[in-house]
Amino acid sequence: MELPLDHFRLIGVSPSATPEEILRAFQLRLDKTPDEGFTYEVLTQRSELLRLTADLLTDPESRREYDNLLLNGVSGLEFSSNREVAGLILLWESGSPKEAFRITRKALQPPQTPALGSSREADLTLLAALAARDSAIKEQQLRCYSNAAEFLQEGIQLLQRMGKLGERRKELEEDLISLLPYRILDLLSRDLNDQESHKKGLNMLENLIIKRGGLEGNNKSEYGDYLNQQEFEAFFQQIKPYLTVQEQIDLFLDLQKRGSLEAGFLAFLSLTAIGFYRRKPEKLFEARKILKKLNLSGLDSMPLIGCLDLLLADIDQASARFSSSSDEQLRDWLNNYPGNQLEAICIFCKNWLENDVLVGYRDIESKEVDLDSWFEDNEIQEFIEKLEKRSNKNFIKSNIQNQQINKNYPTKISEDLDNTLKNIDERRLPWPGGIKQEYEKLDIPQTIFNEEIFKNKPIEFYKYLIEKIAEFKFGFGEFLKGKEIISRTPYLSYLYAFLILFIFGIAVGLIRNNLKNSNNGEAVTDQPLIVADNNQNVIKKDNIQEIKKKSSNELNSNAGKFTSNNSFKVKEITKTSPSLEEIRTLINAWLQIKSNYLAGKSEINLSKIVIKGLIDRTIEERQNDIKKGIYKEINSQIKNIELESQTSSRIVVLVELNYLERIKNNSGEFVNETLLTPLKVKYIFGFSNKSWKLVDFVSGL
Repeated sequence: MELPLDHFRLIGVSPSATPEEILRAFQLRLDKTPDEGFTYEVLTQRSELLRLTADLLTDPESRREYDNLLLNGVSGLEFSSNREVAGLILLWESGSPKEAFRITRKALQPPQTPALGSSREADLTLLAALAARDSAIKEQQLRCYSNAAEFLQEGIQLLQRMGKLGERRKELEEDLISLLPYRILDLLSRDLNDQESHKKGLNMLENLIIKRGGLEGNNKSEYGDYLNQQEFEAFFQQIKPYLTVQEQIDLFLDLQKRGSLEAGFLAFLSLTAIGFYRRKPEKLFEARKILKKLNLSGLDSMPLIGCLDLLLADIDQASARFSSSSDEQLRDWLNNYPGNQLEAICIFCKNWLENDVLVGYRDIESKEVDLDSWFEDNEIQEFIEKLEKRSNKNFIKSNIQNQQINKNYPTKISEDLDNTLKNIDERRLPWPGGIKQEYEKLDIPQTIFNEEIFKNKPIEFYKYLIEKIAEFKFGFGEFLKGKEIISRTPYLSYLYAFLILFIFGIAVGLIRNNLKNSNNGEAVTDQPLIVADNNQNVIKKDNIQEIKKKSSNELNSNAGKFTSNNSFKVKEITKTSPSLEEIRTLINAWLQIKSNYLAGKSEINLSKIVIKGLIDRTIEERQNDIKKGIYKEINSQIKNIELESQTSSRIVVLVELNYLERIKNNSGEFVNETLLTPLKVKYIFGFSNKSWKLVDFVSGL
């Protein structure tokens, strides 16, 4: 047998070694006999081969002849059959385990298979196991993990076939298991054109995660001894960037079906990533659906869902999600943000997309997020418009059904008036934002708020109102019928008539306001409007332009342009736990100073008790009134105040107000009037710079 080995490598010296160096190396090799369990016979043959080599290289004539053979291209050494195993051992020791394993494996196969139970069989089997393991280690050092795994697998198969060395085989199996993450990394990090290797790596990754019991590692599997949860998470973060976004979606959705909650959250992020990066808004709906069903401990999903609502141009929903967040620090940040709250939400969404969503994908280039380009995309705009039309069609259908129900069951006029109040022009209230419109909650037919009906068929609403008053009259009379108070006093009939006229007067006033705004072509609210298209289908104007404006940080602030000459004293609240009466005083100061400012009687200076964002909104409201040539006379009185919640940094109170607003032009002529008794408002206070400040409010509760 010829082996790829020369005398210099056999004894372990360089071709330029002196005789003294050769003898010293020879002695070291003799003293360092392999102790892995080879037979005495083969170790004796090994020693004899080393002695013959030392004699040849230390004899000047013999060495000269051998050097000439090497120069003429002779390579390899011939070994007799009784010394082949010893030669293979020396080849393995010389640092060539891969060559030694291949030749040894061949020697164990027919027709060279040694006699069963012979020392030759035992030595070759042991050498195969040792050479296979060393070959794997060498390939692993070169980061060729798949090649390393192949040597281990071949060694395991060979030992299984030979039926020997069970402990050695177990070592190889453990090495193969511990090598799995590196094999996966090797296969997935290759060029995507190598589809076979990539697919193999994906299958191995999924099998590894399943055996571990999901991404959480719930099963005590064979991998638990060497790959704990912390090590696995580090490995997974390293492997994730080699997967495309669609591969991650498929993987995580499959793992979620198997019960992995962590995989469900990662599927949500991947769907959001592909939806935003590739302009597929329908994927955002899939992502939101998954997140809503997740029940991950400690996960505050509200701001994340709010980001999806923002990307779909639903500002109201986005704001509501953020307000519902359980993260007190996030709420405090939003409440104390110096600019508009929508701007703060846009900043949060932008940072979230950049840092948590659009990272860790092979086919997504992580870069700065541009919300403008998202909302300017024609496909996004078309999708949102279709979504709104579809939503409004369902809304109209629902209202038609409600109309049919209303024909059979009387509705109290007070309920209708409560719903009507939600459609008051927010700009006429004592603060920006005002009463929030919630069309989906209206009990009365939505058609009465259609601008076309207001313009062309106002009589329809009056007929409807008369019917409702009749229902109210009947219901109220039935309620009082048989009561003793009717027979005792004649004044109740006057009270009864007064109530009817009072309610009718409020309703007519509201309709006059809406009709006036419709005829002037003005928006009814700052929220998305309901308008009629040519086919009389009710559609919703999108909020894209407003979001683009906020996301670009182009919010114009007029704060700080005025100095206060108001005589109303503003007193800060510095107590950590203020009383309800102190909160009432602060609210009264806010209402009084703001009322004076909107009436043009004084400047505004509320920085001690109100955050800058609310002051800016008030200034903006006054500037808009000046452009229209109007001013507002507002009279508001607190009827009741209740504490809803209180922490060291946040207080929420519920307030009922008697509210009267008169709008006049610059000549002092009456324009309009709004009366709300009561108006319910939720005020939110935050503790900032060692004092309590009003940070937000929600009206029309």
